[in-house]
Amino acid sequence: MIVFAAMVPHSPLLIPSVGKEHRDALAQTLKAYEQIEQALYLAKPDTIIIISPHAQMYPDAFSGNMSPKYIGSLKAFGDFEPLFEAKADFLLLDHIHRAMRDNKVPFTLSSSEELDYGISIPYSLLTTHLPNVKLAPLSTSMLGVAEHAQFGRELANIVRQETHRIAIIASADLSHHANEASPKGATAEGAWFETTVREAALTQNLQSLLEMDSAKCEAAGQCGQKPLAILLGALEGINLKASELSYEAPFGVGYSVIRFDLA
Repeated sequence: MIVFAAMVPHSPLLIPSVGKEHRDALAQTLKAYEQIEQALYLAKPDTIIIISPHAQMYPDAFSGNMSPKYIGSLKAFGDFEPLFEAKADFLLLDHIHRAMRDNKVPFTLSSSEELDYGISIPYSLLTTHLPNVKLAPLSTSMLGVAEHAQFGRELANIVRQETHRIAIIASADLSHHANEASPKGATAEGAWFETTVREAALTQNLQSLLEMDSAKCEAAGQCGQKPLAILLGALEGINLKASELSYEAPFGVGYSVIRFDLA
């Protein structure tokens, strides 16, 4: 059963060893992360599904990572110390694999002990008081946004049949051209993307997400649309209330923390 859901950013600067003094500029995001961490602890999940746009990705299939153990890593950002070790929910990943195959949804399993930063950062910040929670890492694909929404619907059908408690987290940064602080420069598409995606998330308007112009999304330089499409697909039809705990873009990349309270 689904007991908790949220969308969180995955900036490496949120981690002390990488962010250092730059973390001060992300105070709102860090405070919102603490609120999500506390709410997640109260939800008492047995397993956390994290959907990453930076894990191993395939052109024509979604994927999950099934490994005997996971190691959180930020090696790409100069931190060679493991962030954490985690255990897989083998049974859930197997159920997802079998059900997706039965329903003709393209899905494959990989096996990598080292996790990408889109998984590592949320898991590290959200499990302070959940040392034994299991992890099911999922990846977006190069398929279209509509396919991601359908994948989310199929995922929800699987999770509802599980007897243990499951949280779903979309790991998603917004535009990398959000404002003039961006090293890649500000664009009109960046500002449009920030507004449109945040509104879609807060109103659970999946259709709005699906109707976004793909060329403008590309110009926005983003990695949040597809993880959010999976999450909103998974939450479709559920009575819930969404609230944005923080939004900021001090470095020109949009970071939004949104909590979905299930009734």
